[in-house]
Amino acid sequence: MPDLTRRTFIKASAAAGAAAAIARLAPARAWAEGGPGAPPSPSWVDRPMRWAQLTLVENDPGSFSPQFWLDYFGRTHSDAVCLSAGGCVAYYPTDVPFHHRSAWLGDRDSFGELVRGSRALGMVVVARTDPHATYDDVKAAHPDWIAAGPDGKPRRHWASPEMWVTCGLGPYNFEFMTQVKREIMSRYRVDGIFINRWDGSGTCYCEHCRANFRAASGLDLPLTDSPAEPAHRAYVVWRQERLFSLWRLWDGEVRKINPDSCVIPNTGGGAASSLDMRRIGELAPTLMADRQSRHGVAAPWANGKNGKEFRATMGAKPIVGIFSVGLDDEHRWKDSVQSADEIRLWVADGLANGLRPWFTKFGGVIYDPRWLKPVEEIYAWCHGAERYLRNERPLARVAIVYSQQTSWFHSGGAPDALEGAALGWYQALIEARIPFEMVHDRLLDPARLGAFRTLILPNIAALSDAQCAQLRQFVAQGGGLVATSETSLCDEWGKPRADFGLADLFGATWRGAMEGPMRNAYVRLEHEAAPGHPLFRGLEDAPRIINGVWRVEAGAREPGAPPLLTLVPSYPDLPMEEVFPRQPRTGVPQVFLREAPGGGRVAYFPWDIDRTFWEVLAPDHGKLLRNAVEWATREPPPVTVEGPGVLDVTLWRQKGSLTVHLVNLTNPMMMKGPVREIVPLGAQRVRLRLPAGLTARRLQLLVAGGAPEHVQSGDTLEITVPSILAHEVIAVDV
Repeated sequence: MPDLTRRTFIKASAAAGAAAAIARLAPARAWAEGGPGAPPSPSWVDRPMRWAQLTLVENDPGSFSPQFWLDYFGRTHSDAVCLSAGGCVAYYPTDVPFHHRSAWLGDRDSFGELVRGSRALGMVVVARTDPHATYDDVKAAHPDWIAAGPDGKPRRHWASPEMWVTCGLGPYNFEFMTQVKREIMSRYRVDGIFINRWDGSGTCYCEHCRANFRAASGLDLPLTDSPAEPAHRAYVVWRQERLFSLWRLWDGEVRKINPDSCVIPNTGGGAASSLDMRRIGELAPTLMADRQSRHGVAAPWANGKNGKEFRATMGAKPIVGIFSVGLDDEHRWKDSVQSADEIRLWVADGLANGLRPWFTKFGGVIYDPRWLKPVEEIYAWCHGAERYLRNERPLARVAIVYSQQTSWFHSGGAPDALEGAALGWYQALIEARIPFEMVHDRLLDPARLGAFRTLILPNIAALSDAQCAQLRQFVAQGGGLVATSETSLCDEWGKPRADFGLADLFGATWRGAMEGPMRNAYVRLEHEAAPGHPLFRGLEDAPRIINGVWRVEAGAREPGAPPLLTLVPSYPDLPMEEVFPRQPRTGVPQVFLREAPGGGRVAYFPWDIDRTFWEVLAPDHGKLLRNAVEWATREPPPVTVEGPGVLDVTLWRQKGSLTVHLVNLTNPMMMKGPVREIVPLGAQRVRLRLPAGLTARRLQLLVAGGAPEHVQSGDTLEITVPSILAHEVIAVDV
């Protein structure tokens, strides 16, 4: 995000009041510029590869068996643990006023007992705190610590009405929870403190938030989350700076006591994350992706997506993937148990995408033990394969860009246009078996992009002039670019431009309008314009395919070759007698292909092909997306995999080895879990190009065991994997 100066925001905002608000927030430049350097990473952060979490419930003291859990940590080869310490409930004999001790604690120290036992096992120990709720005594003594609704009334907890929701941005966190963290660190000198639900429970309208926001911005707190509302834009800036200040406060206080420690807020994610992932990547020495399992319509690759999103800003720092042994459903069955195969598949895709596993269990008393054995088996395999899971870097050459500023500030276009577009691309690349990474839109510098040959911009509407310049530089140096829909039609604050910010790259100009939602519209494939063009691969016999739902009206900037895809406009879908095209051929481009000086290639689709693919999953759209990436990339892929089924394919470099992960997603429950059983795949033929200067020394299949059949020709290995159940890893010692 650019500097928060008056000039920048006046350009970005239609409202003078919002301009003044951001101008008054200008001293908070750390939010825009990244802030001062983060303190050094604690010495232990890269050591743990298998995490355990035991989240105690209030009646656990005196009811659960600490020794059972310590034995299980040992059997699973867990080398780090997160244990409940305090916040809502204290599981140790706290002396901090208003820090609620468990009513079942008595004279015990449940937290301390677990800490001592875990350290005896050689584990890294992290304390868990949760400050989001409190009790009547706090409300009576400090009513200003309680979150308030827009009417100013204090908020009861939505699930536990005997409790109150606390304000995440006021003195409860800044003062009270700081005391709690000092006490925990002073008494136990844990390696870190993990903070759950620390950033508030929605917008708070308490007296502190109202006064602090007005003092910072000159505005009242927003009543809606519409990106078009000036107060909302100012609130996004103010809230983030408030939370990053809190993070730094807590981290500084615990490091004063134990310099080799840190705090780890439970935060972050993809484009929809409310905190700036670039800042998070700078501050956090390690981070946990808290996407515990799938619910609703979600593919197992959603866990791997977490790893890619976090890695986009965390770089080579260790990233941990929290997975639940229970159902993660809106109905909140917290003591439930997933099917064993669902757990296996979810964790496998996380491992394939660089996540170190972290199992979480709510409650020390086990009501259903069926999860214990599969987690123990998964961790035992991870322990045996640890050398090949200590990744140094991914070797993918394609990357999807994700944009938080578009999510925060852009209010136009189709519903779910940003998320749906990204998910559509993700699914298309999985089906195409193309290894890929993700890139944060505020990290488009050459150092970050140097590993990639092609960038994908899925409806990235909000891009600054500087970001557009970085993308031009990438293409000028031979990079490929594939973009869709409203990409670059707005500046970084969501203000519409008169034309695409990347109009010169696209070879297209905006005609000033969007059409949608369209019904019964099509795309004509103009085969005669370029017979055998790579964009038509797999569509050679298709005269036309379905269109999307929303399209940007765009035309060519200057005369050129005839377009390969053209518009067939909507025509009636009822009554059936009227279902015929009024304009079978228009010549209106539905793709712009351009070869730039320097060897770069650009493909721009002025419609929501990616979002519609996620919604409809039409195979023709998937083929077009695949073909556009392959055309733009213009180099052989580092790995190809041929065989039946749907596979998530990833490629990694470790110290002394390469690994190819193959995760079998072929399942009737692929899009709607939980998995009932893993459906095995037949033989897969893998073609791996070795990076320059490397020679294969030994090949192994880490799941099936043994050496696979293979042939080496020059720098290329052709490997046969006989079958895959949930996950196979080809390990190549080099």
